[in-house]
Order: sequence, then C-alpha cells, then structure tokens
Amino acid sequence: MLTLAHAQTLLTAALSHADKAGFKPLAIAVLDARGALKAFAAQDGTSLKRGEIAIGKAHGAVAMGIGSRALHKMALERPYFVEAATHAVGGSLVPVPGGVLIRDVSGSLLGAVGISGDTSDNDEAAAVAGIAAAGLAADTGA
Repeated sequence: MLTLAHAQTLLTAALSHADKAGFKPLAIAVLDARGALKAFAAQDGTSLKRGEIAIGKAHGAVAMGIGSRALHKMALERPYFVEAATHAVGGSLVPVPGGVLIRDVSGSLLGAVGISGDTSDNDEAAAVAGIAAAGLAADTGA
C-alpha cells in the first residue's frame, strides 16, 4: 500500500531533486493504485494548469498500467488508440514522460506520480528521484 508517509517523502525528495538541478517550478501529483489523489504540491510560479497536467500524467499511467513514457511511444505509433483511451478514462491521460508508476520491491503496483513544469524528461527524472527516496521502485515505461 502507498502510505501518506511514502507520498510525502516522494514529494519532498522530487522537489529537492528539482531545486538542486535548477528545474522550473513543478506541480506534483501522487496517486494511489486506485487513482485517488494521495498528495499534491505546486511550487510558487507554476502556470495555471500544471496541476491538471501532472494529475493527467499520473492518472493515465495508473489507468493504462504503464509509465507515460510508454504512452508517449504509443501515441506516436497508434494515435487513434491513445485518443480513444484518453476518452475512455475521462480525458485524464497525458501521454508524455513525467507519469511514473510506483511499485514495491516485488513489483506490485502501488500508484503513480505525475510531474509537470519543466521538460518532460526533467519531470520524469524528478519523479524517479522521489520514488527512490521513498524506498520504492519507479516504472517509467521505458
């Protein structure tokens, strides 16, 4: 189970990673395996809809069971499928890197983190750093 303590550690570590690397302000959403919002933060200076994008990255990953890097590849190769999947999940699917599945050490799905605000690769790197700091395994979909 993804605990609140895991989510808070992940969030703090992801923000620390981003600050040290000089990333632009981020919005971070942590969802549990059901897709319910467990924790959220938006740094000062994020643009208006960054939170919704972060949630869409995480929600899409949980809904499809793959990291958003894989969803990005699918969107390039099968755009009609990803468009239909986005509709099927209620529109909350953002198929670009930055939505990372959270797994326990045995590989069981615990949830996902979505980050938006810098480049998609940097968003993903902050997510991976946060998940590692919580002692969990990141699945980017690579």
